[in-house]
Amino acid sequence: MRIRPTRRILRTIGFLQKSLSNTLNMPVPATPEVISEITQLLGREPRGLRDVPVVSGAGKPQVIRVASLVDGKPFPTLFWLIDPAICLRIDREEAGGLITVLQERVDNDADLRAQMIADHRSHIALRDSFLTEDERQVLDATGFGVALTTRGIGGIADFSRIRCLHTWYGAHLVHPNTIGRLLDEHWAHGAAVAKQD
Repeated sequence: MRIRPTRRILRTIGFLQKSLSNTLNMPVPATPEVISEITQLLGREPRGLRDVPVVSGAGKPQVIRVASLVDGKPFPTLFWLIDPAICLRIDREEAGGLITVLQERVDNDADLRAQMIADHRSHIALRDSFLTEDERQVLDATGFGVALTTRGIGGIADFSRIRCLHTWYGAHLVHPNTIGRLLDEHWAHGAAVAKQD
């Protein structure tokens, strides 16, 4: 006699797998259930989804990793922040002018600029490590490989510019980086000020 697991058992197993993967710093595979959950979050099916490197404490996807070659074209943004609460928080920070404030700090601090350049180079190397041999062949044959070797976090070409906090923070949650750290410090300062009031 073969026992078939119920949906509840399968959901529990999926949650435990996500929680364990996050605890061990291992990505969650792109199973049909995970793809369905991400599709609901995005409002569309994710293109080029490879895995989920960061999940919340409740096992919900926060950052996804996508292929660097999607539909035969280079896709330089490796990590996508999809957690709705974090995205909204960053939306508000960007609307409030935080990119300008942080960019001014970077522009006036050679050490921060050097750290950003190192972040981009590290990100390019990480993205390259995920390429399959087939993807490398397509990139070489089409001449598109330069898009992945010259563009850093979020596909940014000018390594001294921030451009988008979402891409920096999504990458930061996987591998800490300078702009993600500055954003964390900004939020910690805001929380400390609010606590004093």
